[in-house]
Amino acid sequence: MTTDPRRPSGLSRLPSLTGLRFVAVLFVFAFHAALEAPFSDTGFGQAYADTVMNAGWLGVSFFFVLSGFVLTWSARPRDTVPDFWRRRAAKVYPLHIVTWAAALVLVAAAGAPAQLRQALPNLFLVHTWFPDRDVFSSLNDVSWSLSCEVFFYLLFPFLLRALRRIEAGRLWVWATVTALLVPVLPLLAKLLPDSPPLPFGSGSEWQFWFVYVIPVGRLLEFCFGMFLARMLLTGRTVPVPVLPAAALVLVAYAVSLQLPFLYGLTSVTVVPIGLLIAAVAQKDIRGTASVLARPMAVRLGEWSFAFYLVHRLLLQHGHRLLGEGRTWSTPTVFGLFAAAFALSLLISWALHVCVERPAMRLLGSGRGRSAPPPAPARPSAAARPATTEATPSRTV
Repeated sequence: MTTDPRRPSGLSRLPSLTGLRFVAVLFVFAFHAALEAPFSDTGFGQAYADTVMNAGWLGVSFFFVLSGFVLTWSARPRDTVPDFWRRRAAKVYPLHIVTWAAALVLVAAAGAPAQLRQALPNLFLVHTWFPDRDVFSSLNDVSWSLSCEVFFYLLFPFLLRALRRIEAGRLWVWATVTALLVPVLPLLAKLLPDSPPLPFGSGSEWQFWFVYVIPVGRLLEFCFGMFLARMLLTGRTVPVPVLPAAALVLVAYAVSLQLPFLYGLTSVTVVPIGLLIAAVAQKDIRGTASVLARPMAVRLGEWSFAFYLVHRLLLQHGHRLLGEGRTWSTPTVFGLFAAAFALSLLISWALHVCVERPAMRLLGSGRGRSAPPPAPARPSAAARPATTEATPSRTV
């Protein structure tokens, strides 16, 4: 169900999507940098925070949709469920364990050692099932999204079987319904307790957990990505070019900043994110040149998982080492951001080379070798959408 175990990533046949991963992780970095409130110019600091306040939510939503898309795209019919699970575990857990251990040391050094009720669920990536912010945001708090991914991976083989039974002409219906269910979550969250209140945004911890954290809710975005990939594999096209799709993402992001907090998390951005992923994938299918497919962009995309896991720890504990609560002039702050970014990138490269790739080779390989993913089918004249986009090439 994934790529050949010898390959480091299921994105190897869609290089532009690999490069796009790093763009998404930059949004997350900008958001987490704002949480440190390092600006002595409070007016500028507030303007920066207001601008990037939903950037982290956008980046993580992108990862979830992309995950469903890529796993479906790269799935092999002859793959086995245990082999798939083993490769996903080899991808996720070694890096997570390294950063989990680093977080244990750092929070202890900060004078707030992790409790067992935090450390143990976090280690096994089940902490998002607890509606307690002290648990689901514990230690290296970005690891909450890995807990969701683990849930997706457990279900994926069975979801894929169901997906393959859906008629190609009905995939758009399923994708649309799935995307429309995402804004329903904030409505349902109103039925949950309105306390304790969140220290950010609005709403309660219970409501935030239900809308944004619990894996069951985020499964909608993952499935949306699966439907999009299946459409391309069956010869359908998404009639939105890359630049309009990117513009639509930015417009949706601007709209999200104006919405009530819980509605601004994922409700209006999930469809534009999916359209952008599909549009970029179609460029790769056609073999169209893309700056995102250049070797350096692809390399950065391959490091993005490690970057995601280390950047938050560096921002938090780097600020603490320089002086907890300390602020600086605006030029100095951006210099510190650049230094944190560069150091995160250096560490992510080292972790990718020394942990991620060796783990995939040693733990992710198996005896069986699967055939490459099938080429997208050419749509029939009746099924082909009215668009000037080229149909996917059968040689990919």
